[in-house]
Amino acid sequence: MDSAPAPLGGAAAAAGELSGRTVLVTGASAGIGQAIVERLAHSGARVVAHYNSHPDGARGAIAGYPDGSAHLVGADLSTPEGASTLWAEAIAWAGRIDVAVLNAAVMPKVDFHASDEEWDAALDLALQVNTRSQLTLIRRAVAHFVEGGGSLIGLSSWAAQRGAGSANLVGYSASKAATAAAIKTVARSYASQGVLAYLIAPGVVDTQMSASASEDRGGRQAFLDSLAMREMVPPSEIAELVALLASGRTRHLSGATIDVNGASYIR
Repeated sequence: MDSAPAPLGGAAAAAGELSGRTVLVTGASAGIGQAIVERLAHSGARVVAHYNSHPDGARGAIAGYPDGSAHLVGADLSTPEGASTLWAEAIAWAGRIDVAVLNAAVMPKVDFHASDEEWDAALDLALQVNTRSQLTLIRRAVAHFVEGGGSLIGLSSWAAQRGAGSANLVGYSASKAATAAAIKTVARSYASQGVLAYLIAPGVVDTQMSASASEDRGGRQAFLDSLAMREMVPPSEIAELVALLASGRTRHLSGATIDVNGASYIR
């Protein structure tokens, strides 16, 4: 099971908050995933940073790690074998993974009046990357964690709870909701075996993905004006939350969905 680390006490404690743990982060080449990997650089953790088509971003994210404590794995999660390949390569390097952060996602747009071919292609992509590949990683992680404990941290979205703000993101919201349900199921089913599972549900995070979504909402300023704080969530705030959950100090939050949206969606 996750061991209880020493209490926090300033920068010195933060520097070793994850000592001895290995963290897998998917989608580490940009946005939230990149911020998470950068945040963990001085935590004492070893990190497996996954990327697909942007190795330079992932390489930059691990630049602050001591030699031998970070490893890059390239894998295409849009293919049926991508997730299994990623997990196998991560285990081959690390031996053991203590925390799996499922961050990688795509946001394909498709209108309801699109052609059947366009509709099927967009949904197939969303469901493969955001759901099927995640379920494969969840399955591998659970089998691994029941032999000594571990934590799953799923990056969900407020779209999984309230629906997407644009109809053309129906595939994204549906795929995120399905994966959220799977992680909740893991939390309930494996709690007694030391497997912890959390969901972080961000609102609008200041990433390229949000920039794409804002195009359908009147542009960036109109998007900001729709938010209670009139600002997007910085990726660094999500990274701080991941570091806390990965530390094992919040075991009884297992099963929780943590909203991070600056009071724009309160439930």
